[in-house]
Amino acid sequence: MSAQPPQALLQVHGVTAGYAQDIDVLRDIDLRVDAGRITGLIGLNGAGKSTVIKTICGFLPPKSGRIAYEGRDISGIEPHRLIDLGICCIPQESSLFPYLSVQDNLLLPLLGRPRRFAQQMRPRLQEVFELFPALHEKRMQPAGSLSGGQQKQVEFAKAWLQQPRLCLIDEPSIGLSPKISEEVFVWIEKFAQARMGILLIDHNVRRVVRMSDRICVLSLGRITAEGTPADFQGDLHQQVQQWLGLSF
Repeated sequence: MSAQPPQALLQVHGVTAGYAQDIDVLRDIDLRVDAGRITGLIGLNGAGKSTVIKTICGFLPPKSGRIAYEGRDISGIEPHRLIDLGICCIPQESSLFPYLSVQDNLLLPLLGRPRRFAQQMRPRLQEVFELFPALHEKRMQPAGSLSGGQQKQVEFAKAWLQQPRLCLIDEPSIGLSPKISEEVFVWIEKFAQARMGILLIDHNVRRVVRMSDRICVLSLGRITAEGTPADFQGDLHQQVQQWLGLSF
C-alpha cells in the first residue's frame, strides 16, 4: 500500500506584498505547509521572512496572489479571526500582557470562544502545566516578572492550549541561552508530532535545515531555492550553502 501524500494546510500562491504602494518586499512567493510537517524558511536578514508571516496573518494584505488555508482563501484575513480557524502565531516579540498573571495570559486567547473551548479548557490547562511544570509554579505571578526564557515558555504553552492545526513561529530562539534554545526546538518537534503544520523561521539556519521536512530559501523577497534536508546535503544547493556561509 502506497503512503498517502501529505495534506496541505497552507498554500501561498504567487503572493506579492509590501509596506508601501510602490515597494514590494515579497515578490511572487509560493510555499506550502503540510499537516504534521515543518516547513523552514531561511534567508539573510532583511530578506522578508517575517513579512511572510505578517502577510499570512493578515497584518499586511497581499497586493496580488492567494493565501489558502485548508483550501479556503484567507488572503487579507482579520488577524483576530486566526484562532477560530485553527491558526496560531508565535511572534518574535513578546505578545504577553506583563501585568496579567501567567495563567490569565494563557487563557486570554480562549475568552469569548465557543462553548467547546470552555469545556476543554480545564483538562488542556492541566496538560499545559504538565508539559511546562515551571509555569505551574509561577502561574499566579505577573508574566512580566518572568525571565526571557520563561516568557517564551508561556508563548509556546499558550499556543499548545489553543491546539491549532497550523502554527507560524518567528525567530523562537533569538536572545535565549543555548539551553533554553534547545528546549524551544524540542517543543517545536512536539507540535509537529501532534500533527500541527509548522512554518518555522529562525536565525539558527543549521538547526532549521536539520529539523524541517522542507526548506525554502528567501532572497530579496523571492523564493530562490527549496527542497528537503537531503537536497541541502547534496550538490543542488551548494550555492545557497556558500551564500549563507554554512556547511550542512
